Amino acid sequence: MADSFVNFRQLSRGCTVILVFAIINILGCLFYSMGYSNWLVLNKEINPKPGNQTLGILNLLSAEDMQTPATTTLGRTFEKCPDEPPHLVGPLRVELSTPVSLDTVRKENPHLQVGGHYKPNDCIALQKVAVIIPFRYREEHLQFWLHYLHPILQRQQLDYGVYVIQQHGENTFNRAKLMNIGYNEALKEYDYDCFVFSDVDLIPMDDRNTYRCFSQPRHLSVSMDKFGFRLPYNQYFGGVSSLSKEQFLKINGFPNNYWGWGGEDDDMYNRVSFRGMSISRPDGQVGKYQMIRHERDRLNQPNPQRFDRIQRTRQTMDTDGINSLKYEVVKVEKNALFTNITVEVGLS
Repeated sequence: MADSFVNFRQLSRGCTVILVFAIINILGCLFYSMGYSNWLVLNKEINPKPGNQTLGILNLLSAEDMQTPATTTLGRTFEKCPDEPPHLVGPLRVELSTPVSLDTVRKENPHLQVGGHYKPNDCIALQKVAVIIPFRYREEHLQFWLHYLHPILQRQQLDYGVYVIQQHGENTFNRAKLMNIGYNEALKEYDYDCFVFSDVDLIPMDDRNTYRCFSQPRHLSVSMDKFGFRLPYNQYFGGVSSLSKEQFLKINGFPNNYWGWGGEDDDMYNRVSFRGMSISRPDGQVGKYQMIRHERDRLNQPNPQRFDRIQRTRQTMDTDGINSLKYEVVKVEKNALFTNITVEVGLS
């Protein structure tokens, strides 16, 4: 009887050891499986291009994974943002009678990165957009612009940065050259593929007017209150426009030799036309804008040479533009809401 009890106790102890060993093996398999899956996800994000280290990993991905552009971060998968952003509200009320401060605008936009950069946190933006603002003596206007545009651009799910290109000194203003400089400087920071050029005093009145690029150069500010919400003439390309990197280079950018007010927009229209492209526009309702009223800036008097230069666009566009741009950067300041680049553009 005693021998039977001893044998039973030994058998019980042996079963317990086997059971513990089995549990350890099961837990080990689960841990290995979970760890390997996470490693696959991280390796897919960090090494998206096939090479000696990632070829085997790419072969393990499904055909759907290979065909659907997506980014993964710590197990989260992001698809491309939809062509029609879901949070747009349509027509907007623009109120310009009450000043806004930059501190207020900063509090309103907590997700901005330093330099006025933003990207959606739940999808991959369709385009990387640099918004270029030629600037001098318009601090109040800039505050309104930032107050209204940052929320709009975020609802449009853009991966964007705001660049204020400020002309240094007391020489005659050169808006078009500042646009070229903004294009050039923005590309030094990020691989933008779309460029929106905007006057600082124009506020869109409908967030369905998307600040991105299209198959043709885009004129966004179609109907401004200044012109009774009508297009002033069919060739008008002023105010706010967008061009892809390819389109911008195709026309050699903006002209550099328009000093003072007027002419450069018509020159741009000519450039687009001479390169076989056309201007695309939203409809008049979506393309509504309100202009911030102001007196004409000092040192921005009407350009007396503008009509002659417009007539000679075909002869000058290949040598006057982004390929002949000369300037000097005075300083670069990274604000929470925008990147301010002060430049010396030379003499008229």
